[in-house]
Amino acid sequence: MNSYEVKIKNRIKRIEGQLRGILKMMDEEKDCKAVVTQLSAVRSGVDHTIGVIVSQNLKECILEAKHNDDTANDAIQEAMDLLVKSR
Repeated sequence: MNSYEVKIKNRIKRIEGQLRGILKMMDEEKDCKAVVTQLSAVRSGVDHTIGVIVSQNLKECILEAKHNDDTANDAIQEAMDLLVKSR
């Protein structure tokens, strides 16, 4: 994908804010459970964002390659590899 949608950038900014909040919680010596809960929320947000980016990339690659089966198959394999790598 050559350009990222504003929605995706906003997701990343939200995750960045969550991480800053976690650092503040740690500085304030908040409860471990609260910190871990917030870290889990960040992980979930990152996982979802990866899925959105990979799915959009796959869709764009397939649309560009619809006349070339090899290129479409390569795009699908690349997307699958990215999803596996993100786990």
